[in-house]
Amino acid sequence: MPVLVMKFGGTSVANPDRIRRAAKRVGVEVANGYDVIVIVSAMSGKTNELVGWVNETSPMFDAREYDAVVSSGENVTAGLMALTLQEMEVPARSWQGWQVPVKTTDAHASARIEEIPTDNIMAKFGEGMRVAVVAGFQGIGPDGRITTLGRGGSDTTAVAFAAAFDADRCDIYTDVDGVYTTDPRITDKARKLDRIAFEEMLELASLGAKVLQTRSVELAMRYKVKLRVLSSFEEQSDSAGTLVCDEEDIMESNVVAGVAHSRDEAKMTLLSVADRPGIAATIFTALSDAGVNVDMIVQNISEEGRTDMTFSCPIDQVARAEKAMDDAKGKGILNFGELVADKDVAKVSVVGIGMRSHTGVAAKMFQVLSAEGINIKVITTSEIKISVLIDRKYMELAVQALHDAFELDKVA
Repeated sequence: MPVLVMKFGGTSVANPDRIRRAAKRVGVEVANGYDVIVIVSAMSGKTNELVGWVNETSPMFDAREYDAVVSSGENVTAGLMALTLQEMEVPARSWQGWQVPVKTTDAHASARIEEIPTDNIMAKFGEGMRVAVVAGFQGIGPDGRITTLGRGGSDTTAVAFAAAFDADRCDIYTDVDGVYTTDPRITDKARKLDRIAFEEMLELASLGAKVLQTRSVELAMRYKVKLRVLSSFEEQSDSAGTLVCDEEDIMESNVVAGVAHSRDEAKMTLLSVADRPGIAATIFTALSDAGVNVDMIVQNISEEGRTDMTFSCPIDQVARAEKAMDDAKGKGILNFGELVADKDVAKVSVVGIGMRSHTGVAAKMFQVLSAEGINIKVITTSEIKISVLIDRKYMELAVQALHDAFELDKVA
């Protein structure tokens, strides 16, 4: 039988009633002739509670024991989902990561999936099991210890299973009914997209859209896994949700597919840096070694052998970046005058595969922001994305103005 992967997020399995609702959706797909692999998250709020208990017990915790504790939430959900399906007379069995097994690296709390053997689950399908309920977010490392994949890891689990089992599709059930042109909480003109290309979704996910986890989209794009994002709280239909697919599967699309935003940004500027070959490598190697995720980078015009270097990073990594730069200066490998941090900025981006074949997107974006009196601090571009750093107080205004200017409320 064909295989379908269905993933239910924390809000979709927040209590026994919601688990029953999700189980009914699974039952429909079983009746449609699928063998189903269900990937479940922990009940809403449970992972945060478990993390809190770990931090309260051991602030400098052992990462292996951290994984043992925080992975338990998914185990509970998987067992309850399997029991619920059995009560509906659907042959189901729960599976923890080590039972599949989901083989991962040994990077506890941020492990990466290396292999998912299909033999065990396929054997059970052959014996009459119709649903395998797998605990998401977790696997087993080379040392036989439980590992976890980092926040949002259940999305990655679902896509990895879809790739391993050559599933027809991977359905991601969440508390939103699809991917929108922008955050509906910012503008009521936001429109749900019927389809979006992998590359567009990857950019939107990395730029602040929280519908899908970035790693899951990367995996789907690499293995050509068709993803469908839909709500577990609305009526199910063949046209429901948003399909994330190959660019070739989309007939027509707007030049710009969506406007993304991130308010958790900071702008860091190293003043009066020595302007010499290798200085950028010195700066960004130190930041990388300190675990700072650098995004935008701008080097100002040199003057008398000195220059200023500006970069952006997540606001919660500012202290780490400051320490990395101070340590490098203290060791004598980096010389600069001052490090200035601006924590009151936001990133706004326009994304669309149509930018490859249409000119003037950047000009239009900058004209719109200028007309609204919004000053641009930093700009970065890629083939299908333009991002700007602006004062945080103008973020919502910028999103609304750009959404209107590119007429994203209208279908191409």
